[in-house]
Amino acid sequence: MYINKALIYGNLTRDPEIRAIPSGMQVATLSVATNRRYKDKNGAWQEMPDYHNVVVFGRQAETAAQYLKKGSGVFVEGRMQTRSWDGTDGQKKYRTEIVADRIQFGPKGGASTGGSYQKSAPSAGSAPDDQGAGEPAPAIEYPEEEINAEDIPF
Repeated sequence: MYINKALIYGNLTRDPEIRAIPSGMQVATLSVATNRRYKDKNGAWQEMPDYHNVVVFGRQAETAAQYLKKGSGVFVEGRMQTRSWDGTDGQKKYRTEIVADRIQFGPKGGASTGGSYQKSAPSAGSAPDDQGAGEPAPAIEYPEEEINAEDIPF
C-alpha cells in the first residue's frame, strides 16, 4: 500500500493566480509559507520557513482566487506531485507541488499568530456600529417548532 498525503497550514506569500486550461477548467496556483520552530545547539529558538507550491482545480480554484489574498491563512489537504518539462535552455526542469483536494480558509486576519481577529476602527465619515465596544452580540432567537414523529423519514 502507498500513501501520498500532504497537510499544511500556513500563510499565502502572494495573491493566488488563476487561469483556465484548454478544457475550460479553472486552475489556481498558490504559494504557502510554513514555519518550523526548533531549538539550536545553544538552546535558542530558531524559525525556518518552508515554501510550498499548491495547485487547485475547479470551483475551489475560483473560490480561492476570489477570497484569498497575500498573507491569508490557509489549510491545504492534498497529494504531492512532481512535474517535469524541457526548459527553453534545453535542460530538464522539475517542480514539486501539492495538488489540493481541499482548501480551508484561515481566520479573517490572515496571520496565524494565534491572536484573535480585531475589527479596525471606523474611518472618518463612516456610520458607527450598532453595538458599542465591549457589548456582547445579541443572542440568536430560534423559532420554536413542533417536531412531528411522522415527518421523520426513517
